Amino acid sequence: MLRYLLEKEFKQIWRDRFLPKIIFIVPFLQLAILPFAADFEMKRINLAVVDHDRSSESVRLVEKALASGYFVDAGRYVTYDEALTSVEGDRSDIILEIPPHFERDLTRGEPVRLMIAANAVNGTKGGLGSAYLTRIVQDYGAGLSGPDLMPEGPMLSVSVTNLYNPHLSYKVYMVPGIIVFLVTIIGGALSSLNIVSEKEKGTIEQMNVSPIPKWLFLLSKLIPFWVLGFVILTVGALVAWLIYGLSPVGSFGVIYAFAAIYLLVFTGIGLAVSSISSSQQQAMFTTFFFLIIFALLSGLFTPINSMPEWARTLTLFNPMRYFVEVIRMVYLKGAGFTDVWGHFGIISLFALLFNGLALIGYRKRE
Repeated sequence: MLRYLLEKEFKQIWRDRFLPKIIFIVPFLQLAILPFAADFEMKRINLAVVDHDRSSESVRLVEKALASGYFVDAGRYVTYDEALTSVEGDRSDIILEIPPHFERDLTRGEPVRLMIAANAVNGTKGGLGSAYLTRIVQDYGAGLSGPDLMPEGPMLSVSVTNLYNPHLSYKVYMVPGIIVFLVTIIGGALSSLNIVSEKEKGTIEQMNVSPIPKWLFLLSKLIPFWVLGFVILTVGALVAWLIYGLSPVGSFGVIYAFAAIYLLVFTGIGLAVSSISSSQQQAMFTTFFFLIIFALLSGLFTPINSMPEWARTLTLFNPMRYFVEVIRMVYLKGAGFTDVWGHFGIISLFALLFNGLALIGYRKRE
């Protein structure tokens, strides 16, 4: 009986003009665009310079800042007020003011005070821009040499190693999370339209008068989108490898095993929403309401440790959080089953909960 129900479901999916295109086009477009758009590393910060010294050393400092790749020359200004006007007009993001006698004071070993003013309307951009520029000024000062500028005390050498992401590429961090987001959309959003579409067509009544058990009917609705979730996961991993050269350090087996349970969670959520909805618009609105919350509280875009305590508590009840953590651990750290067994236990509880709710909700509706 299940075989014939599944044949019906898969035929309906492939007859749909829209759905097969989503399965292959959406992963490519989102993985090709989102990692670039969701890059939180600040570049092309417009730097306005007020150079009261106009010496070779002040010019060298400005050139060092512009050569870093973080800053773009937004012009040189005679006074601070002129530079501030450019900030108010959104032509500049940050101001570097170099005092008079900059080179002379450096040569004499006297303290020099530079002034940095950042446009903090965008707090992240302003904070990072001033931090970048401060670091460049410090590096510039550390590179000065001369009998009057030698630092007192022992010289310290620091060796920095970036583990798991040596080049500090934000795409390496974002791409695995976006794959999870794609799988979630297929499992949750599309499955939520399944039962309710049959209600709108009137074909659900034929199923209700048939001797098919309701759990078997729901299972036939769940399995196709469970399979499609694996297709999306595979396509996403392939696109990540083709475009970014990104492949997991660990085993794909861990990812697929976790995805098998994770997809049960969101297909269960989708079916639960579908069974209590009376129209596709209602089902879609409800599903995307929860998907947005899940995405924002998953650590996909912002670190969970940076969230307030109440938000960190809510993330414990977010299934998406656990898959994002697992796929990043496997892709970047090479985690195995022993490293993520706790995540498997939690996601299994979610799967039992939401599929149980889907079964109960469908019975109550009918």
